[in-house]
Amino acid sequence: MKAVKINEYGDESVLDYTDVERPAPQADEVLVKVHVAAVNPVDWKIRDGLGEMFGLQPPIILGCEIAGTVEAIGGDVKDFQQGDAVYGYIGSHAGGYAEYAIAKADEIAPKPESLDFENAAAIAVGALTSWQAIFDLANLQNGQRILITGASGGVGSMAVQLAKAKGSFVIGTASGKNEAFVRGLGADEFIDYTKKKFEELVKDVDVVFDTVGGDTLTRAFQTLKKGGFLVTTVQPPPEEKAKEFGVNASMVEAQPSAKQLAEINQLIDEGKLKTHIATVLPLAEVKKAHQLSKSGRTRGKIILKS
Repeated sequence: MKAVKINEYGDESVLDYTDVERPAPQADEVLVKVHVAAVNPVDWKIRDGLGEMFGLQPPIILGCEIAGTVEAIGGDVKDFQQGDAVYGYIGSHAGGYAEYAIAKADEIAPKPESLDFENAAAIAVGALTSWQAIFDLANLQNGQRILITGASGGVGSMAVQLAKAKGSFVIGTASGKNEAFVRGLGADEFIDYTKKKFEELVKDVDVVFDTVGGDTLTRAFQTLKKGGFLVTTVQPPPEEKAKEFGVNASMVEAQPSAKQLAEINQLIDEGKLKTHIATVLPLAEVKKAHQLSKSGRTRGKIILKS
């Protein structure tokens, strides 16, 4: 089968579109014929060298977010059969940049009938990261107020929609060119971070969901009420800041979850969760896809078609 692997860490030049052996599923696994895979920042971060920190040894096939059809199942798998349309998050380096990929049975879910494969591949990472951050960790409730930084990004845009579906008041930050997009997702207030300091405009929110990090993360503490919760996707939040402002703070690291994907499916079918695709490229053009992702200038998902 065709796949994209890296034999060493480095820039996009190390991405090798080549022939590799097709994997076979173990007892609790499913072999998925990958129709499309989504590109996520973690992909090029691993490629750049983060994988070494994770203890990963090349050669590695990247790609954690896929949509496709079940090709074969292991002997212990009961919930899927050959030909089922599925999608999911299969782990940070699990081989999605390929014509076939292995998934644990509890990492994938039936593809929503209302979505094609391209849009289904754009769901899992952003939705699961947001769900686990704002509901599982921060315990966001109906009627509470949440500030979401980077609200136009792949994760932030999912968080806006999930928070609105929960009945929360949503404040989103992004650049001005993305205002209509973010408001269209359901944001109640929008702040153009290039023109205004959000911490001067926002006070006493219950939850901050930060997808930007750095100085943005540090300043976001000022917007929380006492006892509020800050959760970030980017870096461990400084404990001293949490103590200073009397709030809780945590970093989210998304975990695969078929159970949560099933709940997310319901929101999709109810029209409460929509995707946005920036571009669809052939798998062979993975180098271009990584360049686009790393530029940070795309709005929505970059999709690779096998």
